[in-house]
Amino acid sequence: MPIRRTALTTAAILLAATTLTEARPDTRTMSCQELRQLIQSHRAVVLTTGPNTYDRYVRQFGNECDWPEVPMSAYVPTRDGHCPVYRCDQPIGDLPG
Repeated sequence: MPIRRTALTTAAILLAATTLTEARPDTRTMSCQELRQLIQSHRAVVLTTGPNTYDRYVRQFGNECDWPEVPMSAYVPTRDGHCPVYRCDQPIGDLPG
């Protein structure tokens, strides 16, 4: 019985790790065009941008950002260079300081 439980636990951990990896596409494996289409089709998506980095990217026009944030320009690495995208951030004039 303990061997079966261990096998089930191992299978569950592997499935969870696979699901998490698939849930967050890596920008470095896509072309800029593929990335932009992905963001447009999903409206907002969390993307891996490096070995230990990720962020949420959104369409330029839409209501994917929570107030007071708005879509702001950003660049992410892609297979064919750096790609211009948008992520939610506070407008420059609204930053504390």
